[in-house]
Amino acid sequence: MATKKEKGKLKRKWLHRYRMVVLNDDTFEERFSLNLTRLNVFIVTVLSAIILIGLTTVLIAFTPLREFIPGYASTKLTKDVITLESKTDSLLTSIQLQQQKYDRIQMVLSGNITAAEYARIDSIAKVETANQENLPIPIEEDSLLREEVDREDKFNVIEGATSRTNFIFFTPVTGTISDGFNAEKKHYAVDITSAANSPVKAAADGTVIFAGWSTDTGNTILMEHSYGVITVYKHMATLSKKQNDQVQAGEVIGIVGNTGELTNGPHLHFELWMDGYPQDPTNFINFQ
Repeated sequence: MATKKEKGKLKRKWLHRYRMVVLNDDTFEERFSLNLTRLNVFIVTVLSAIILIGLTTVLIAFTPLREFIPGYASTKLTKDVITLESKTDSLLTSIQLQQQKYDRIQMVLSGNITAAEYARIDSIAKVETANQENLPIPIEEDSLLREEVDREDKFNVIEGATSRTNFIFFTPVTGTISDGFNAEKKHYAVDITSAANSPVKAAADGTVIFAGWSTDTGNTILMEHSYGVITVYKHMATLSKKQNDQVQAGEVIGIVGNTGELTNGPHLHFELWMDGYPQDPTNFINFQ
């Protein structure tokens, strides 16, 4: 344990005054002088270090100078990376959706849908129907609110507000159905026998997404309509529309023929797909 004498000696050592003098080297004339102690020098040194560290921290944290320090990225670069990552994710999602759409179109063209896939589609439809049947009965207040909203929106003009249930199909060709829709036999269409060179008309407004020749189906047209609906017209003698053409319902797109290997007489092979799944066209169109 330090004695009083030692403590006093230590105190005198820290507080002992020194004089720092700056002289002219030629004339030894005194320019200025400072009276210092060890304690003053220590305090000034510590304060200078703290101020220097603080200024350096501020410069790194709040100025662009930090970009020159290895390991730090610029704010703009970080924002650009986040933006590019978001765009890349959106593009990947879009590509996946387009690929699914392409796969569905390929399936429509080839008619290659397995019985297991059709059973899965049928089971999903049954579940959705069951869920609709099990919905709770709305209370009177809820029904009144719905009626009020319907009245307010009755005359609102909103693009794309047409109800899917009001989607009306135009008869592509009239005649006798020689082969009907049969999922078990993978015949996802109806074959309508009609006189050769009879006009084939578009079943609804839409865009031609494929128009060309197939060895099996001859002259074929695929049209995309609203609400995920696709119609297919096969074995036509000639085509009057090409890919990307905008077609109105009832507009002639070709004539009945007997082209392709999978045919045995003039007829139209007509398919109807909704959201990528085959539907029986006779449920929506009268071909008589």
